[in-house]
Amino acid sequence: MPRRTAEDVADSRAVATRHAVDVASVEGLEGLTIGRLADELGMSKSGLIGRFGDKASLQLAVLDAAVARFTEHVWGPASALPAGMPRLERIVDAWVDHLRDGVFPGGCFVTTASVEYDARPGPQRDAVAALVRRWLGILEAEATAAQAAGDLPADRVPADVAYELHSLASGGSVAGRLIDDPDALERVRRAMHRTIGR
Repeated sequence: MPRRTAEDVADSRAVATRHAVDVASVEGLEGLTIGRLADELGMSKSGLIGRFGDKASLQLAVLDAAVARFTEHVWGPASALPAGMPRLERIVDAWVDHLRDGVFPGGCFVTTASVEYDARPGPQRDAVAALVRRWLGILEAEATAAQAAGDLPADRVPADVAYELHSLASGGSVAGRLIDDPDALERVRRAMHRTIGR
């Protein structure tokens, strides 16, 4: 049997990662197992281990891939706009749109991972906490720029704006699915626009 090329291995790893992101968005990172993924992808366990290593490495790779997907759909549309309110408004709309459009089958991936690891120490928790801090920092920086331009009221605390946006998106994602409220995401969009004074 011919040996697989490095490109073949990379492609199969990418396919496995995409599938694992979708699974983890619904069942959590702890719901991922090498055996299950191997079965669902028609791969051997040893082949999957060769691409990721152990379960913890798989989980961290999946988290990285989820962040890349979120970045593409939420930060990507806003990144070319001027810093401050233009970018902040586009982030808000892209954030809600990514939830509405089912970019992740289970809703907000970060919310799922945050709930899963908030009280569970380890490298997965550290990685989730780091990405939440990074996103809050981005939101705070945009709110600060909006305030400097006079687009955000002077009495608003940029760090508070960041936390409010993050909380609204997380809560809206959960509430819309849990209580089957078809209007949840539009309520969230309106609330997020009020948070940034729009």
